[in-house]
Amino acid sequence: MTQTTKVLLIKVPAVTLGFWIIKILCTTLGETGGDAFSMTWNLGYLVSTGIFAVLLIGLVVAQIKTKTFKPWLYWATIIASTTAGTTLADFADRSLHIGYTGGTLLLLSLLLITLFAWKKSTGTISVDSISNPKSEIFYWTAITFSQTLGTALGDWFADTNGLGYLHSAFAFGVLLLLVTFLYFRTKVSKVMLFWAAFILTRPLGAVVGDFLDKPFAKGGLDISRPMISLILLVAIAILIIVLPQKAAGKQH
Repeated sequence: MTQTTKVLLIKVPAVTLGFWIIKILCTTLGETGGDAFSMTWNLGYLVSTGIFAVLLIGLVVAQIKTKTFKPWLYWATIIASTTAGTTLADFADRSLHIGYTGGTLLLLSLLLITLFAWKKSTGTISVDSISNPKSEIFYWTAITFSQTLGTALGDWFADTNGLGYLHSAFAFGVLLLLVTFLYFRTKVSKVMLFWAAFILTRPLGAVVGDFLDKPFAKGGLDISRPMISLILLVAIAILIIVLPQKAAGKQH
């Protein structure tokens, strides 16, 4: 496979400012959308996880089968992974009674194992290398674990450590600024910093989502989960249309 052919087969987006804006909105939607299914509509964590897992598997299969980068398909898969991550993390934390700390440690271990196996199998975990089914499967597995970890991590900051939603959002924002500084000003691995940022945007979205839809008594704004989810979905759709969307590694 030539380098040009490999670049054309990459079906994930270039990492730009627009990418991170849409990603954070998707993670916020994942929190409000997941909670809408499991709590507002009383489907429970396990049933909701099953629904989103089926949707996620179907979208991942479609993503692997497609021959070119399709923004709508990619971001739909991200949304499915983050909503599945919300309900799965809540199920692990609450229904399995391992708590936010236990859930965070379990999911961090699963994510690190996935990244290690991916690196061992293909030699790299860079998004610029995702040009074959094996790498894509590792990529989406790592994303799903990172989305699930982010939910547990957000709850661990906001609830277990008593920081609340706004203080937790500030803390994750500061950590993301630190990662950005390291990316542009140091020689720390850009690949590892990408995954650090990818993970941190999830708890940021989770605590922002909780702040928007939790009751006033718990420090939230008590906005309807289905309503705020719809607003976020429309905002994401507009940004996908407005912001440039190109595959990672493509040169223009």
